[in-house]
Amino acid sequence: MEMSVKQGQVKRSCTSGSSPRKKIKQEECVNLKEMDSDEDEGAEFSHPVPWQKIEAEGLDCDYALLFSKKEADHLFRQLEEEIVYSTGEEAKVHVFGKVYSIPRKQATYGDVGLTYTYSGVTRSAYPWTPTLEYIRDSVTKTTGQMFNFVLVNRYKDGRDHMGEHRDDERELDPLRPIASVSLGAARDFIFRHRDARGKQSSRSIEPVKLELANGSLLLMNPPTNTFWYHSLPIRKKVLSPRINLTFRCILLNRKK
Repeated sequence: MEMSVKQGQVKRSCTSGSSPRKKIKQEECVNLKEMDSDEDEGAEFSHPVPWQKIEAEGLDCDYALLFSKKEADHLFRQLEEEIVYSTGEEAKVHVFGKVYSIPRKQATYGDVGLTYTYSGVTRSAYPWTPTLEYIRDSVTKTTGQMFNFVLVNRYKDGRDHMGEHRDDERELDPLRPIASVSLGAARDFIFRHRDARGKQSSRSIEPVKLELANGSLLLMNPPTNTFWYHSLPIRKKVLSPRINLTFRCILLNRKK
């Protein structure tokens, strides 16, 4: 089952208009749609986009073009100037007792004091840059979800890649989506069900293949990361760079 995601298939529409909000503690991640107060009653989100729903067994995603090509290209250039990528041990992963260099550049940003541990390495969040704040707030205006952390991955070309994994670390809020914003070169993105991986797989479930376009937003809703692995495979014909931002909600009281 392969899906070539295109703009135009609408899941829902949001009415334009500004959305007054409560003051929220910095470390809290909130679904603004669920906030119940007189101040927010009747408010709509201010960045409407056409959505496409992507579903399979245990997979629930929403896809849209969040930014025009012109704005996406501008944001890419701004991030190229702002982002400081990890070096040394933070640029490596630990897999089955072995240490490997990450086949892409990586950085972590977010609220003060946050850390994120995966693949055996703990990474501290740099303070939000102006461009990351702008993109984060655009995602919030579109989805009603707030995020306190972002993982930045830069792929210099189609040889840079990401292997199959699930974003299911203990410190992530399991009830909140992960919002993935893509800037730059379009790349294939593949979901594979956990029961259909490898030669000893117990079930025959076709993978779900998407193409993530420049300026796009992919919202991975629960329980997607429980049942489905995702990857960004090597594509040697892709010659230009891509930056991906995955906005997350880290729960302080769930950290190890």
